[in-house]
Amino acid sequence: MDIVIFLAPFSLGLGLVALGAFWWTLRDGQYQDPAGDAARILIDEPEDRPAA
Repeated sequence: MDIVIFLAPFSLGLGLVALGAFWWTLRDGQYQDPAGDAARILIDEPEDRPAA
């Protein structure tokens, strides 16, 4: 039962760190253009190909 006293606050703290990282990415603008990112994958640019 002593391990629960250690693991419960540790898991809550880890969850808060993950939530903070998520909020940081939201404020940083990581999710602003999902449609453009999806379309950019389909563009076949010549400089992306290996040299022949």
